[in-house]
Amino acid sequence: MSVLVVGVSHNSAPVSVLEQLAPDREDAAKLLRDVIDSEHVVEATVLATCNRIEIYAEVDRFHGSVEAVSRLLCERADEPPEDIVSAFYVHYDDAAVAHLFDVASGLDSMVVGEGQILGQVRDALRFGQESGSVGPVLNPLFQQALRVGKRVHAETEIDRAAPSLVSVALDAAAEHVGSVTGKRVVVVGAGSMAALAVSTVARLGAGDIAIANRTNSNATRLADQYGGRAIALSRLDRELAAADIVISCTGSAGVVLSLSRVAGVRARASEPAAIIDLALPHDVDPSVAELPGVALISLAVLAEELSLGSGAQDAAAVRAIVDEELSAFLAARRSANVTPTVVALRTMATGVVETEMERLASRLPDLDPDVRAEVELSVRRVADKLLHQPTVRVKELANETGALSYASALADLFSLDLKTVDAVTRPGGGG
Repeated sequence: MSVLVVGVSHNSAPVSVLEQLAPDREDAAKLLRDVIDSEHVVEATVLATCNRIEIYAEVDRFHGSVEAVSRLLCERADEPPEDIVSAFYVHYDDAAVAHLFDVASGLDSMVVGEGQILGQVRDALRFGQESGSVGPVLNPLFQQALRVGKRVHAETEIDRAAPSLVSVALDAAAEHVGSVTGKRVVVVGAGSMAALAVSTVARLGAGDIAIANRTNSNATRLADQYGGRAIALSRLDRELAAADIVISCTGSAGVVLSLSRVAGVRARASEPAAIIDLALPHDVDPSVAELPGVALISLAVLAEELSLGSGAQDAAAVRAIVDEELSAFLAARRSANVTPTVVALRTMATGVVETEMERLASRLPDLDPDVRAEVELSVRRVADKLLHQPTVRVKELANETGALSYASALADLFSLDLKTVDAVTRPGGGG
């Protein structure tokens, strides 16, 4: 079994493509069910953020699984599959592990080193756990990726050197409306991105923070935590008219702030405003950017115009940690892959010894028990010595390219029962 990643991100596609593929919670659940139902997929989960959609799967065949997962992603888009699939990237086996470690550490983020991705990786693991679609392969892989991400943030300055996507967007907004300090801010949404937005503007000294969300209790929780105000959606237009900065990140399937809506509330405003859209798909009609006195800062704008290398000065330190953790994880993984074959080989040898001792007992029933015990001990020693070098060597070769082929060769040479080998591959299988 091997790990497969099929995905699309800001590195491989424009925001317009990401928006077509981005799932909400319900869509993600359906996508995950469809992936799990694919012929060659054993485990799976979905990682969906504001700038990436990735499917992680344990598969028993490369080509069939890549085709199936890619097709399921393509079905979500309005464009022909051939126009979408070119934006996909595929990572397999060791490369898939390396990619997840890069993602969890922030090295693959739009803003290098931003810390929010760690929580999003945790959400992807929890999503798979709650769906019952992750098991003995993906669960430890994601757990280790989270440990790598935590180590990166504990041992480097990457999270302090790298701003969040919210901070970068606010810097862009400042060019139009000035510093956040003392400004009236409206945040639409109450998820993880909204929480980051509220905490950031509160830290920067916003004069007033209004939070609107479909579930009022979530808005109230955020407001109480950061000294803001929870407002009913029915009051949103009135708040928008008075706002200096609007941050929308609802994760809604449709447009939340339409052109007509924003134009209507802006007709009553006298001061310029910056509207930040951090949702995927977008919350704000892109035509809003054409309204006088309004600056629209979207993910597309951030991807095209802002420097995406923030925190790069610490990337070398992060890379060293990730590479060290990757080498250790892959070594342990390869050793674990060889272990079932070694166990099966020793099990076979034990069986041979027991069979021969039973045959000896039937031929020499009057053999002295002490002599019989000495003969059995000698036979077991011979078997152990014959197997010692092959088992030691195959474990040494486990960290080299082709380790699995060495294990397969060992299984073939000794005619090992493949069912026995497979039985000890997973927890509860024996050995």
